[in-house]
Amino acid sequence: MKKLIDFFTSRLVLVSLSLLLQLVFLLLIVLRVSVAHIYLYLGMQLLSLVTVFWIIAKRDNPSYKIAWIVPIMAMPLFGSILYLVFGNTVTGIKRDRRLRRYAYEIREKERQVIGTDIADLSALPPHLKRQANYVTRVAGHPVWKNTQVEYFPRGEDFWQGLLRELRQAEKFIFLEYFIVEEGEMWDPILEVLIQKAKAGVDVRLMFDDLGCIRTLPPRYEKKLKEAGIRCRVFNPFRPRLNSMFNYRDHRKITVIDGDVAFCGGINLADEYINRKPRFGHWKDTAVLLRGDAAWNLTSLFLQMWGWWEKKLPDYEKFRPSGKIYGDDGFVQPYGDSPVDGVNIAENIYLQIINNAKRYVYITTPYLILDNEMITALTVAAESGVDVRIITPHIPDKWYVHAVSRSYYRQLIDSGVRIYEYTPGFIHGKMFVADDEVATVGTVNMDYRSFYLHYECGVVLYQNSAIRKVREDILRTVDVSEAVQPKADERLSVLRRIGRAILKAFAPLM
Repeated sequence: MKKLIDFFTSRLVLVSLSLLLQLVFLLLIVLRVSVAHIYLYLGMQLLSLVTVFWIIAKRDNPSYKIAWIVPIMAMPLFGSILYLVFGNTVTGIKRDRRLRRYAYEIREKERQVIGTDIADLSALPPHLKRQANYVTRVAGHPVWKNTQVEYFPRGEDFWQGLLRELRQAEKFIFLEYFIVEEGEMWDPILEVLIQKAKAGVDVRLMFDDLGCIRTLPPRYEKKLKEAGIRCRVFNPFRPRLNSMFNYRDHRKITVIDGDVAFCGGINLADEYINRKPRFGHWKDTAVLLRGDAAWNLTSLFLQMWGWWEKKLPDYEKFRPSGKIYGDDGFVQPYGDSPVDGVNIAENIYLQIINNAKRYVYITTPYLILDNEMITALTVAAESGVDVRIITPHIPDKWYVHAVSRSYYRQLIDSGVRIYEYTPGFIHGKMFVADDEVATVGTVNMDYRSFYLHYECGVVLYQNSAIRKVREDILRTVDVSEAVQPKADERLSVLRRIGRAILKAFAPLM
């Protein structure tokens, strides 16, 4: 009973209930007006039609547009209001001139900083050079040499590596995570952070409010600040309808003294190291960068920190030391944002698939695909490329898993091999192709990651860690179950209908 009371009185439930009541109130007003005043009803129909034409004219993904056009046409005005609040991916940022000006200043500052830092890419094959240039020119994230890469195939390995590096910090520690949870994983990390803060190290933590709403107590940032840790809560989850509600900070970044950085799918919570089993065995991955490439992740953190403090960061004091950490291919950390109109992460994935000659192996917890991604995967497989995708067997969200499975048949019919991770839930987000390129990061293969979240990742070109990524994926295939071509033929009619409905609204999940 106490758990039920705590749940229904939690901030998540109370804020969600407040938002729901606001939506119901808007719906009732719209229904009352439409019934009582025929001319207003016709006006709402006209407004919904104008909204639909506006959506069609935008640059958003066609599937995302269709998913919103249906409720707008079904519920005139109310559907339009829903879209403006939850679906329009730029209104919230453009409305704030100060943040818009900051975004422009950041981009100009980045151009100055990276002007002389672009590595010589002449040793790369043309298709990899083209991809690296794309990320540099469009996203502003240069490609680097002089960087060692350590690959972590398990959350447990990442945790120990993180603690090891945190204990050696001398100047600053930056952490940016979607989820932080008190427990066996976080508590020793916090202990080190407090010790370092007392020793004069600049320790900063940024976490997403919605991501942590059920894992951290209220006003947790105050506790951290009292311990000497500078803390920011990203996009606080408040009880009012807001067009920025959907923007979440899904990044996972740690930077230590400018020379060491971590990135991957692993949050700071016990299920990520299998100390609190939730969906069977939790399989996740990350990388450690030691050297020049750590700068990109430092820059991403500083941009986000400055964004919410509304001032430009001081870049120079956080630059890498310039030590040479070896010559092992090229490393390019990158970030993606919902407010710049460019889908960097999805385009990186598409380029890897389209340029693959022998194989491309993928792991993702969610498989919600737009037409461009389906076309790339099927054309690659039909062209003789060995395309393999690993998804979870035990899902964390049943409805998302149902949508993921709805894509299996089309992909398998084209020659894509799909596996479900039988021991449990695979949360790692990885691509590897032809032993020459790989990426590890935070980006799921779904609309939320591609369009609504702040994300990050690391692309490796001709780096020795690429082989470790490939070997880890192949080991994972060995303990996974291959999905059979006609597995969905046993589904009942009701399940088929349910999947069809969920798939239609997949871009909104």
